Amino acid sequence: VTALLESGGRLIDTAYMYGNEAAVGRAIRDSDVPREEIFVITKIYPGEQFHNPEKAIQDALDKLDIGYIDMMLLHHPGDNDVNAYLAMEKFVEAGKIRSLGLSNWYIEEIDDFIEQVNIKPALVQNEIHPYYQEQEVVPYMHDLGIVMQAWYPLGHADKGLLEEPLFTRLAAKYGKSNVQIILRWHIQAGNVVIPGSKNPAHIHDNFDVFD
Repeated sequence: VTALLESGGRLIDTAYMYGNEAAVGRAIRDSDVPREEIFVITKIYPGEQFHNPEKAIQDALDKLDIGYIDMMLLHHPGDNDVNAYLAMEKFVEAGKIRSLGLSNWYIEEIDDFIEQVNIKPALVQNEIHPYYQEQEVVPYMHDLGIVMQAWYPLGHADKGLLEEPLFTRLAAKYGKSNVQIILRWHIQAGNVVIPGSKNPAHIHDNFDVFD
């Protein structure tokens, strides 16, 4: 997280299931970057958290300890997901969460879900990459005014994807890496990308895609 912030990154995606909300919050508090410049997404998970959403949301606020959460998502559809989302809406009203979204929601779920909530999801986070482009889902969500965010934007570290000959040719043409070509493809397709990395050099390179 520190390497991300030092490289100019301002979007951080975490979740209860990742077990790192406290570490994310600590890195943000220790940073010189003003809090209002950083956008933090976290998620609550089906099961116990959906059935006691107020506690789950407060736990996330307490672990992060950064004043407010910029966006909270439901991590997957599941029992009591509508009520969990309605609980998140109450925290929006209280100023503790700024915006809401969903993760792993598709066409068959989204219409029914939207009819039951008051705040339309601002974002849907799904698996999207060049080998899994979601060519029906992405435009459908865009037509609803929902931003699409790609988790696993580089696939599952699939060497076939990362070494795809087309990307290798483009990387040579533009003086970039195959990873940078894929990230730029996402951006031009209108996907918000959240590539994960523990390597500071890779984190830096992930932002060098705008020239």
